[in-house]
Amino acid sequence: MDPRVVEDVWRRESPHVLAALLRRYGDLGDCEDAAQEAAEAAARQWDADGVPDNPRGWLIRVASRRLIDRFRADSARAGREEAVAAAQPGDAHLAPPADNGHDDSLKLLLLCCHPGLSRSSQVALTLHAVAGLSTAQIAAAYLVPERTMTQRLTRARNTLRAAGAVFELPTEAELPARIAAVLDVCHLLFTEGHTRSTGDALVDSNLAEEAIRLTRQLHAAIPDHDEVAGALALMLLTHARAAARSDGGNLVPLSEQDRSRWDHQQIAEGVRILERVLPRGHVGRFQLQAAVAAVHAEAATWEGTDWQQISLLYAMLAQMAPGPVVTLNRAVAVGMALGPQDGLALIRPLLDDPTMRRHHRTHAVRAHLLEMAGDPAGAVDSYRQAALLTTSLPEQRYLNARIRNLEPVPQHDPQA
Repeated sequence: MDPRVVEDVWRRESPHVLAALLRRYGDLGDCEDAAQEAAEAAARQWDADGVPDNPRGWLIRVASRRLIDRFRADSARAGREEAVAAAQPGDAHLAPPADNGHDDSLKLLLLCCHPGLSRSSQVALTLHAVAGLSTAQIAAAYLVPERTMTQRLTRARNTLRAAGAVFELPTEAELPARIAAVLDVCHLLFTEGHTRSTGDALVDSNLAEEAIRLTRQLHAAIPDHDEVAGALALMLLTHARAAARSDGGNLVPLSEQDRSRWDHQQIAEGVRILERVLPRGHVGRFQLQAAVAAVHAEAATWEGTDWQQISLLYAMLAQMAPGPVVTLNRAVAVGMALGPQDGLALIRPLLDDPTMRRHHRTHAVRAHLLEMAGDPAGAVDSYRQAALLTTSLPEQRYLNARIRNLEPVPQHDPQA
């Protein structure tokens, strides 16, 4: 059997499996482990027997058995085993649940963004447990080393376990904070899909489209939530460029993309959402980012881009939600609108930040601005540093190509 078949089933069913386990057994770490063991068992057994008629029920049943076996082997959890048995007499808990067609993905996101954790820990743990991102991918999103993120995830699980955390849907008072965390999960999931942090492919369309699907569900549930609408518009306007962003596995920068390959239906939908939400009053960070994406999307050519407007939007974003990634994006816009020296002045402080010195994009943006400023030698040095730091092969190939374009061609000496 093609291993991608199991991967596709797992990606589709894993939120439902984890949600079912959490409702019954409560411990996120144990449920994650059991679900993963069930996925490994599926890869082995389905290769021989084929995918069962009810793969979700099969996975839940196998994961439940793993948990029950673990509880029985651990005398310290005897009371918990008895509680499970009392709640579900006999072997009823092992029976596959009816597949009612409901999608538990959004509910599981709300469940896993547990109020017992800090916002960043909620988001990181949910990205790992529900979205299936690796620790390395989550670390890249937070601009921290993988070891640091591993420690954060372990501490978060231990915090929940020590508190005897119960996973239940939020109350009305808890809902705004929980929705904000879920939006961060969806946005970071989309970001990883739009530009993979590692590997030989630039885009993971499955991740990006899953993030859009989840955000669309959230928007349908709470259509008057301005930031949910802004996040959906941002994803649609950004993902509309996906087909033009690579050519034969190589990165194509925005300035060189064939705009006829953009998905103009997605662009129109994103603009419509933005036009509905912006006049309503409060403007949040996702709406501002969506507005930037709309300016790019509506420019017929790279040369026709309204960089002044983009610079203004990034200035507003820097006041509302300051951060190094916003600074880098603003530096590019300011460099295009006012000149490269103004952009370089914005990113100069980032070079004193150890975290941003390790981030390839700091050096890539600096290289771009130095190239615009007529300093090819400085640009080559920064492009080279960026190429050494990135773990994305398409980005690495693009950066090395920029180096080759800027380095002087050796002259052949006929007397040699």
